[in-house]
Formats: sequence, structure tokens, C-alpha cells
Amino acid sequence: MSNACPEWGNRLDQSPVSAMRRDWSGLVPEATAAGCDAMAWEHFPHGADIGVRGIGATRAEAFEQAALALSAVIADPGEVASDTSIEIRCQAPDDELLLADWLNALIYEMATRDMLFGRFAVALDDHTLVATAWGERVDRPRHRPAVEVKGATYTALSVAQRADGLWVAQCVVDV
Repeated sequence: MSNACPEWGNRLDQSPVSAMRRDWSGLVPEATAAGCDAMAWEHFPHGADIGVRGIGATRAEAFEQAALALSAVIADPGEVASDTSIEIRCQAPDDELLLADWLNALIYEMATRDMLFGRFAVALDDHTLVATAWGERVDRPRHRPAVEVKGATYTALSVAQRADGLWVAQCVVDV
């Protein structure tokens, strides 16, 4: 992924994949580059759990990036091949519940299929999500899964458009 905003970007160097034993305080700097057209994801600190945040020019892009942040809690999504595609559909009464349902659907698919996902395409129509997730079966020696994500929570759950026009989709996941 090309990233026009160097202070955003993918936070793999600051994720639990490479820093499981680090203190979470001060983990993610503020993203202040208004007007950047790059999608991004990041983790944010939350006690014993971890927050996932997706940032995009559209709600759909923010949902895609939140899914990448979720994947990065477990392993480096850049190391996950796109061998298998899974279609996921969710519907909810609002954007926040739709985000939680989307992330929980991904967690369910990863657990039941023993898969990791590294690429996503999301289409949103009001509060209906239709998405494709691409990934592969977990190869523990190669992927080195850091933690198991148990579920997306309603803690810090938010989907909102910022003043600069970018969308942010976030919540805390239980690890």
C-alpha cells in the first residue's frame, strides 16, 4: 500500500506482533496530516486489550483498514497470502454496530477456518455490509501468531467522519 502520510501508515513496528511485551502507553502518535488521501490503520492502547482503528477516505475504506488492524493484532497481514476468498455479509441498525459485527464475523471466520486474512474489499449500502476477505490457512512457523482475538467489543466503538473528511472506524478487541 502506498502511503502519502508518513506519520500515519501501518503500525506494524508498534503492534503486538513485534512488541508483545512493550508498554502500550504512548504507542500511537496523533495523526495530524489533514488532507492526506492514504488509507491507514493503527492500534491504540487500552488496558489489557487493544484498540483497532481504520482510517479511510470513505466509510468502506475505514472498515477495510479496521479489518487490517484486527489482522495485525494477530500477525503481519503483509505475510498473509491471498489464496482463499471468503464472502461476508452483515447488517446492523447503525454504523457502530455494523463495525462490531464485521470484525466479529472476521474473528469467527478466522477461528472456524483456521485462517488469517491480509486483504479486504468492503461495500456498504446504508447499514448493510458485503465484503470479501482474502487469506490463507495459518502457518504457525511462518505467521507466528502473537495472540488470539476473542471478539470485538463496544468499548471505544465509533464510526465517524472527521473535520478533514476522513472516516475513522474503531473499537477495542478482547485478546
